[in-house]
Amino acid sequence: MKKLIALFVALSMVLTVCCALADDLNSYTLDEIIAKAKEEGHVESVGMPDSWANWGDSWKGLTETYGIAHTDEDMSSAEELSMFENDSTRDIGDVGLAFTQVALDKDLVQSYKTTNWDSVPDWAKDPEGKWMIAYTGCTSFIFNNDLAKGQPMPKSWQDVREGTYKLTIGDVVGGATGQGVVVATAYAFGGDLDNLQPAYDFWTEMAKAGRIDSGDILLARIQAGEVECGVSWSYNVLTYRDQTPNYNITVGIPSDGAILVGYASVISKNSDSPFAAALAREFIFSDEGQINLAKAGAIPTRTNVSIPDEVIASTFDPSTYANAVGISDAAHYAEVCGEISEWWDENIIPLLN
Repeated sequence: MKKLIALFVALSMVLTVCCALADDLNSYTLDEIIAKAKEEGHVESVGMPDSWANWGDSWKGLTETYGIAHTDEDMSSAEELSMFENDSTRDIGDVGLAFTQVALDKDLVQSYKTTNWDSVPDWAKDPEGKWMIAYTGCTSFIFNNDLAKGQPMPKSWQDVREGTYKLTIGDVVGGATGQGVVVATAYAFGGDLDNLQPAYDFWTEMAKAGRIDSGDILLARIQAGEVECGVSWSYNVLTYRDQTPNYNITVGIPSDGAILVGYASVISKNSDSPFAAALAREFIFSDEGQINLAKAGAIPTRTNVSIPDEVIASTFDPSTYANAVGISDAAHYAEVCGEISEWWDENIIPLLN
């Protein structure tokens, strides 16, 4: 019995040391993090596929620069945090702004402040470094003209209301993208974060008219001709358009209801490869990583990065989203998205079945 107790104590000490090590990434120099990340040799992300915000170039850069192998499994923000809670092999994710508070409340993420910490605006980071927003995106339409039966590409939400095509916005109950679309329509029809009723009226109307596609807004579905009019973030619709040569696809930002929202880098507190995850975040916030995001049409958050003119010219002109509403209060936005999730589940899901 004494031997068993001694063994238990020893194992507990090892686990304590390991946890303390993982929880104290900020105590290491960047050189030390690089060395330890190379020892780990790989990083597993969730919700960060190559086609989203040009993550592909950053994962390629991480591998070429440091020899860190990478795999990803695409999923919603809610699913990402569930993975963090139950699977230690998942190291880093990218969750919608509204899910940052969930990550903190459940104590699922650990801190790492990149070397460019000071050039990231305060609104775009948790004071303790448990989440950091690398980029924002703007509400955008992606329209398949070949499936539209002669209807024009919508330029506003009012145009959408007057159309007959189906809308694809993805998961609203557990997905940050879908929730953001609902918020955008609140602004489009006279509401705001504190008045969601105009959005609720619009989506109820769409559901009763049979105009909501219950599937997700994914590149594969767009390429397969399953999406007539989709709504996502600016950095996604540009990528989806460019990778769908088999259809006549056009994109645009609604003139009467668009928001600018960021997604946050989060590192799992239970990660098996915490140093590789920290190095991945470091790369994402580097000049190269920020420019990679901009290539997809995302808007980098670091204030001292110079984006090449040719990159800006190949994406949305800043004037097209000049009137978009910027969302910077993470806690308030989280509350609003929580309300949207519950309302959608209770009022729209039954109309789709």
